[in-house]
Amino acid sequence: MTDARLPGADETTFIAAVRSDDTARFALITERHRRELQVHCYRMLANYEDAQDMTQETFLRAWNKRASFKGHAALRTWLYRIATNACLDFLEKRNDRTPVPSELADVGSEVLYLQPYPDRMLPEDPQESVVARETIELAFIVAVQHLPPRQRAVFILRDVLGWPAAKAADALELTVASVTSALQRARVTMREQLPDRRLDWQRPATHELSNDERGAVKSYIEAHERNDLDGLMSLLRDDLRFVMLPEAGTSVITAKDAVDGWVSGGLFQPGYDDWRCITTTVNRMPAAALYLRTPDDPEYRLFAIAVLHIVDGKIAELTGFDATDKPWLDLPPTL
Repeated sequence: MTDARLPGADETTFIAAVRSDDTARFALITERHRRELQVHCYRMLANYEDAQDMTQETFLRAWNKRASFKGHAALRTWLYRIATNACLDFLEKRNDRTPVPSELADVGSEVLYLQPYPDRMLPEDPQESVVARETIELAFIVAVQHLPPRQRAVFILRDVLGWPAAKAADALELTVASVTSALQRARVTMREQLPDRRLDWQRPATHELSNDERGAVKSYIEAHERNDLDGLMSLLRDDLRFVMLPEAGTSVITAKDAVDGWVSGGLFQPGYDDWRCITTTVNRMPAAALYLRTPDDPEYRLFAIAVLHIVDGKIAELTGFDATDKPWLDLPPTL
């Protein structure tokens, strides 16, 4: 695998570490790439814990294959190649890592293994395409899961990371013609899955939340803490898309139906009506961490995280995740 380039300082140092079997230096050099490789694995797998595992698998494979690195490719390219193939091997073995049919005809299918990605784990000094907001948001991650695994890999390498066709073909051991064909098919699926989103991933990316987003999540938290059902309803679009993972059942419903459903499920009723919330972000999206205090407990305990997609100041999509037993979200367990 070649990048038609001379080895840089990183590659030269890496080769020296390989030749001397210097595990400490090997780890130090490869560790610099952990965060961006983990984001890559997350895009492939849509699951934070799986992405962590595959990133670790990448470093293990890199050590085992260290003698094969000759410096003809950039070290980063070599690691991405290993990470991509580790994810493909994982997907080949796991038949529970594909979208499942939804009970609702207008939803199509659901990604029940989806997990949020904590912003603190994104690269600190990223290349723009690695963590562009538009390619880390939940809707994008879900859409990518509807691509067959190898097509998914082609799409991410070519359209998200901006690799040339020949470089992607080399990494996946495909022909350039196969890569080009797979990318064309992937783009069609992505347009179907994201009809209302921009699809040019190479344009300058947005990172910061807008004033509309900040205002909406603040209002959502205030209404939630007050058990203000009318206030909550006023924040939701009539074509709200709601899902609470890992439970099945995406709903596309009116604001009133959403609130009525939460109430009938026990929320905002005695025992589930003493809330405190904090603002956070995951997947570069506004989110509210919800803490519940039950009558026999002196503390508010982490209950769920609600990730919001805001359109024109209103909540168009609300994705809820069970936040318990997920220390990697870096949220305080109690308030």
